[in-house]
Amino acid sequence: MEESFESYRTYLFAIAYRMLGSAMDAEDMVQETYIRYQGAQPGTIHSLKAYLTTILTRLCMDQLDLARRKRELYVGPWLPEPILTAETSETIDPEKRVEAEETISIAFMVLLEQLQPFERAVFLLREVFAYEFAEIASMLGKTESACRRSFSRAKIHLRAHRPRFAASPQTHQQLLSGYIQAVQMGEIAPLMNLLAENVTLWTDGGGKTRTAALRPIHGRDAVMRMSLGTKRFWPENSYIEMMEINGQTAAIIRTGIDGQTFSVLNIDVVEGKIQTIRIIANPEKLTHV
Repeated sequence: MEESFESYRTYLFAIAYRMLGSAMDAEDMVQETYIRYQGAQPGTIHSLKAYLTTILTRLCMDQLDLARRKRELYVGPWLPEPILTAETSETIDPEKRVEAEETISIAFMVLLEQLQPFERAVFLLREVFAYEFAEIASMLGKTESACRRSFSRAKIHLRAHRPRFAASPQTHQQLLSGYIQAVQMGEIAPLMNLLAENVTLWTDGGGKTRTAALRPIHGRDAVMRMSLGTKRFWPENSYIEMMEINGQTAAIIRTGIDGQTFSVLNIDVVEGKIQTIRIIANPEKLTHV
């Protein structure tokens, strides 16, 4: 197949989204990469893929610096923008699918936010997109040893904060369904049984919704009360759709009138209990679901 910018668009978006945690910003960076590519002198590009990856990654690093300054003014916790992945994952080689889903999960994207832009770029290019350190050094304009050190720091940090044993998709879906049912029915005991003792609830409303807490809620009792209390803010005649979001089943709460997305609810499961609940309700982050 003949190489062209379009043949790499999906690949470039995959890098940009993992770098930025925002589908909207990722699309902007891909488009900006295209504009830069259009302005390149003919005959100066030896590897189109490497050339486009270099432009895109550097743009994303600059965008991350800008985004971090903006997030200092963000109201409440910031969570990544969710995207539907069921359709795209069907086209992925089955052997690579589990790895792809893990590196696009909401939990993983939250961890990536804790890395510096350079560390994040090095880690993703090496771990997810399988570039050699010499190639990464060339792309980012750094030494190979600096890239190796950053990769090592990033890997140690991520390993320390990721659960050692992931729950099966069946267990994950069962606990998510149980949580939604208990909240809908207002059932305290079943809800408490699903939650880990030190469960945490994060809500990202960006200051645009009444349902969002401005700080994370910790502990089984507090999370139970918050979960049941916010049910009254759900839209009238709302309904739930279970869909694959960022490689995992998530609950999408939609309005009953026009099916607009009201919020996306995602959970992490550790040792058979719900460890983390993340609710993304900022309307600006729901356009892709």
